Amino acid sequence: MEQHRHWSYGTNGWGTPQKKNNEKIVQKLSIPSTGSKDHFRSCFSLSGWEQYKSCLWKQQLSYWRSPSYNLTRLMFAFMSSLIFGLLFWQQGKNINDEQSMFTIFGSMFSAVMFLGINICSPVIPFIATEKTVIYRERFAGMYSSWAYSFAQVTVELPYLLTVAFIFTVITYPMIGYYLSAYKVFWYFYAMSCTLMYFNYMGMMLVSLTPNTQVAAITASATYTLMNLFSGFLIPQPRIPKWWLWLFYLCPTSWTLHGLLSSQYGDIHEEITAFGKTNTVASFIEDYSGCHHDRLGLVAAMLIIFPLTFASLFAYFIGKLNFQRR
Repeated sequence: MEQHRHWSYGTNGWGTPQKKNNEKIVQKLSIPSTGSKDHFRSCFSLSGWEQYKSCLWKQQLSYWRSPSYNLTRLMFAFMSSLIFGLLFWQQGKNINDEQSMFTIFGSMFSAVMFLGINICSPVIPFIATEKTVIYRERFAGMYSSWAYSFAQVTVELPYLLTVAFIFTVITYPMIGYYLSAYKVFWYFYAMSCTLMYFNYMGMMLVSLTPNTQVAAITASATYTLMNLFSGFLIPQPRIPKWWLWLFYLCPTSWTLHGLLSSQYGDIHEEITAFGKTNTVASFIEDYSGCHHDRLGLVAAMLIIFPLTFASLFAYFIGKLNFQRR
């Protein structure tokens, strides 16, 4: 028993000489021989693509086992879609004057802000928890931060598209917009991109801030700017020129431009607005600055915003480390 104790703790007997010998061997083998080259291209055992697939598989399981996060936002999308549909029941084609036009514009604005904020806010604490996992696995050398973060971005897509699909299927016929494959696609596309850039914006803020509280406060300030410069409270022609750059940087302004122009930019029915007779298309151009012939640019900008936010999230999550040492 005494002999076994000496062997285990390495303080006397057999343990000490063997330990010293092992240390000499480790020191000798750690020095590369003259003229040798490092044949390892990366510190990771897997290629970038294999790391991405492994992280995506793990994230998919994690999301499937998080009903408090995913099921909640799906149920919320269903209930809010019913509420919006009932509030603006069959108002889509009931355009007679400027007030009816403002009602429709208001329904689009409220839906964008309401759904967007309620998509962005829950993702902040969830990603803050995942950020700790990214730090741990990056330190352990298991995965690169790029593979993990892009897998995090990808795994969100099916849920966001499902929310956009639920909202489109419920609200489009209930509000009574013009039934056209082109207009339905634009409605779904605009809402999908909107949910994506709100979601990825929340993820980006988590990567830029040290904790959940700071990220939530920063997000609240961002909501205010996205609300103010969306083009609804202050239409684009009435925004002072020295603030117009914020209007073009605001993603919600492009969403409302896409929704309003795609639905009514080609409608030439006459309405009475502010005591003058005008077509629907001309009215939205004059009042809100939304032009139907700019929908190509709007489509590009709507996809650029989520791609930018997702890329910034991936970059900063790898470059910034807020862990206490």
